[in-house]
Amino acid sequence: MNYYGAIEAGGTKFVCAVGTENGEIIDKQTFPTETPEETIGRLITFFENHHLTSLGVGSFGPISVAKGKDNYGYITNTPKLAWRNYPLIPELKKRLGIPVSFTTDVNAAALGEISKGAAQGLNSCLYITVGTGIGAGAIVGGELVQSASHPEMGHILIRRSPQDSFKGNCPYHNNCLEGMAAGPALEKRWGQQGKELAGRKEVWELEADYLAQALMQYILILCPEKIIMGGGVMKQQQLFPLIREKLSEYVNGYVDLPDLDQYIVPPGLGDNAGITGALVLALSAE
Repeated sequence: MNYYGAIEAGGTKFVCAVGTENGEIIDKQTFPTETPEETIGRLITFFENHHLTSLGVGSFGPISVAKGKDNYGYITNTPKLAWRNYPLIPELKKRLGIPVSFTTDVNAAALGEISKGAAQGLNSCLYITVGTGIGAGAIVGGELVQSASHPEMGHILIRRSPQDSFKGNCPYHNNCLEGMAAGPALEKRWGQQGKELAGRKEVWELEADYLAQALMQYILILCPEKIIMGGGVMKQQQLFPLIREKLSEYVNGYVDLPDLDQYIVPPGLGDNAGITGALVLALSAE
């Protein structure tokens, strides 16, 4: 039997798994994201205990995904300085000696959800994570959306609510979606972490407003058959009905929307969407 490796590389932790071509995970470990030398050393030790055919990686970014570029497979302009311009995929290929396939962590999650999760059987989907940052991965026509680069949907500009004086938290754009609606923005605006704000309706109405603005733009451009929203902030289940309500108001009948209760949903794979997608990636590694 062939075995395949998978990595979900995040800003705080690396999830590593070994699985079969049927998607069954037979071994899994998590390592903290420390320096590249420390983190890569630990995952190499983990994978060397298995005879792998190939490896799939979904990584935090920005990353270089254009295969013709000299820096293909690098983590590029990340705020995690130790990882800036780090040759992640070249290093893994050199150390493991196997083919490696590579995309963003959110693209990997979208791939996991369309393969085995909430979008299974569909031809397109959008996966959005709302947590420490905001990112989104898209599959259209059965293919991941990436070319010269990859989507950075968390940094689109949105309209500020007249009741919101918070200037934004993004070091590049201040009031982009991530700067206004990611977990750190919630904490800075309201003075508490999201989990401590669960009972404050005004917090989640504002959050839903910003997220619904973004969803409207994604829908008008990409027309996904399913929208899946994960990440720590989206564990506040009261957000889903508020987002659906706000989205319906913004679209205002311009396009026909499906049943929003079935259209905008949490991940079918829970916290395993990314690692499952990375395992699917491994099957197509060259």
